[in-house]
Amino acid sequence: MQYNTLSYDYSVSPQIDVTDVPSIAQAGFKSVICNRPDQENPVSRQIEAIKAAVEAAGMDFAENVFDPSSFGPDKIERQAELLAQLPNPVFAYCASGNRCSVVWAFTQAGRVATDRILDATTRAGYQLAHLRPQLEMMALNRAEG
Repeated sequence: MQYNTLSYDYSVSPQIDVTDVPSIAQAGFKSVICNRPDQENPVSRQIEAIKAAVEAAGMDFAENVFDPSSFGPDKIERQAELLAQLPNPVFAYCASGNRCSVVWAFTQAGRVATDRILDATTRAGYQLAHLRPQLEMMALNRAEG
């Protein structure tokens, strides 16, 4: 199982299977967030199966599922809430890790410099430079209160 680290407390990966959960726990993760809707997966990889394995391994599990058509401020706010509440480090997964990276980038806008956000995602293999204007707008909106 491969995962990509975006910050000291947040890593992302493509879709996991229940057989990956022991490795996630052994790597030291305390929580898992699912950002992938069930309709994109067979039953064996759906939320309930992964959640049961994660909780059996002693980690916390949360979901904030979305696809491009349902992504918006509510998903960013929910991810930020989860990151504030869940024990760290957090392991998030989706189809490729990209949507987990995108939502993380927006949770960091205004808290971390945009260049640092984009450097982290690029190092992890996710090209999000096209989101720079939106990230900078969100940072400005957060700064204005």
